[in-house]
Amino acid sequence: MGDNVTYYHISSFFLVGIPGLQDFHYWIGIPVCLLFALTLLGNSVIIVTIKLEPSLHQPMYFFLCMLAMNDMALISSTAPKMLGIFWFDAHWIDFNVCLAQLFFIHTFCIIESALLVAMAFDRYVAICIPLHYTTILTTPMVIKMFLVGAMRAILMVLPTPLLIKRLPYYTKYVINHAYCEHMAVVKLASANTLINRAYGISVALSVMILDLGLIATSYVKILQAVFRLSSQNARSKALGTCAAHVCTILVSYTPALFSFLTHRIGKKVLPSVHIIFASLYLLVPPTVNPLVYGVKTKQIRDRVVSLFFSNKKISEEKNI
Repeated sequence: MGDNVTYYHISSFFLVGIPGLQDFHYWIGIPVCLLFALTLLGNSVIIVTIKLEPSLHQPMYFFLCMLAMNDMALISSTAPKMLGIFWFDAHWIDFNVCLAQLFFIHTFCIIESALLVAMAFDRYVAICIPLHYTTILTTPMVIKMFLVGAMRAILMVLPTPLLIKRLPYYTKYVINHAYCEHMAVVKLASANTLINRAYGISVALSVMILDLGLIATSYVKILQAVFRLSSQNARSKALGTCAAHVCTILVSYTPALFSFLTHRIGKKVLPSVHIIFASLYLLVPPTVNPLVYGVKTKQIRDRVVSLFFSNKKISEEKNI
């Protein structure tokens, strides 16, 4: 570095949005806005329904409430900035604001994963050891499980912005993304980023392997218990209680896995395709989760119907 050359640390990043599709940004913003609105509406309905209905004050639905709140927080940390880019050409984002967005996105994603593990454990206890369900999954235990998941997420993600903060950013400031994604920001640094890359991939792999491993273990135990049941009706009923959770797992992990792999090994994948999938990974699951649970869970479906159609309340209550 020459003595008479002055380098200025950049103070803002320029978020491109979706490279190659800038001419369609206005139209892309419409489904983003729709998904944002549906997420806030759907998850609010789930939370209000569970709060108002005493029969839903059970661990399974407490976890669902936590998932709904986390989903709203996750989409609120990304969608407003995306809409700013797509509709108002608000591409610039302050360096520290970018790090904050990065921190919140990855924290809420890891909390989401922890909640899916907790819900798998809930189904395991309910089906495999039902007689101990109320003694194992008490309200304090549910709260502790959430706090452990949240603390794990915070402690795992906190080093990420701190490690980025120590890097010099002098020349590159254009992020080819619709939000501040970890690897997209790291790639712009004017220094060796091996530590950042290694830490990022180790966090992603450890969370995915551990959480998917625990979920898979729970479902192996659940299937073993279900197939030991003599009645076909009992087997169908037991598996039916897991249907919504399995759908949520598939919706959450499939785009996440695709996004993770294409960012690291999918060199031939078009940047626009990768960024669309990376954005869908943050926008679609929070929208779909309340619909899945609303459709698949009879208690919630009945309560929602009675909430919005009070004239049907009496007939619905007779069916419960």
